[in-house]
Amino acid sequence: MLLTAQPAGSAEPYVLSASLDNARHLSSLLRAVHFQDHATCFATANGLRVTVEDAKCIQANAFIQGENLGMAGRIVLLGTSNQSGTSTALRMCYRGYGYPLMLLLEEGGVVTVCKINTQEPDELLDFDFCSTKVVNKIILQSEGLREAFAELDMTSEVLQITMSPDKPYFRLSTFGNAGSAHLDYPKDSDLMEAFHCNQTQTNRYKISLLKPSTKALALSCKVSIRTDAQGFLSLQYMIRNEDGQICFVEYYCCPDEDITEAEL
Repeated sequence: MLLTAQPAGSAEPYVLSASLDNARHLSSLLRAVHFQDHATCFATANGLRVTVEDAKCIQANAFIQGENLGMAGRIVLLGTSNQSGTSTALRMCYRGYGYPLMLLLEEGGVVTVCKINTQEPDELLDFDFCSTKVVNKIILQSEGLREAFAELDMTSEVLQITMSPDKPYFRLSTFGNAGSAHLDYPKDSDLMEAFHCNQTQTNRYKISLLKPSTKALALSCKVSIRTDAQGFLSLQYMIRNEDGQICFVEYYCCPDEDITEAEL
């Protein structure tokens, strides 16, 4: 992949020019954050960030380094070839404000050109999740979290997350039609790669807001789970594609405030 910002006066007057040998990786990554029809893209010489947000309560960010490439908009709907041994090459070009994003996809000598209209970006919520504000953090192998979502009662309206320096250490709880269900992870579990909990926290999050993140979970090999003092949740998924390249998808979620302290 090559990602460049063209200098002024160059023969090719693009403020952004990027290419990718296999668009399949891009397509998979964008599906992991595709729960709204619009996305906001931030492009630098180091790579791209694609941000999708819903109701100022849930935000997803796909981070694609310069050597891996990615882009937003409806490209995720274009897909890639499913035929074994074939791949779709991608090039994207953007002239600047007011111009459409141009996508050129080539497969088997056939080139498809697509122009996507751009629009004014909405103001995005800044979760300000810097490391100094993180209260608790654990890193799990994604397999463990996938099993949890398969076992817990998803008829529950909320997922309760408890993180503590003492037992139960890390607990996921639901309150669905079949009653309460709890799943505990000891800090010395084989699935636990890092455990840094400074204080006991119990917060609830609407499952309807968390469900989109399961797309990234399905692709990932590790997940970092962090909370700050206000209970805001960060789920950072590390995704390694078949070529060994690594990208990250991060979800931020607001805690559910429609509960009292006595319910926790």
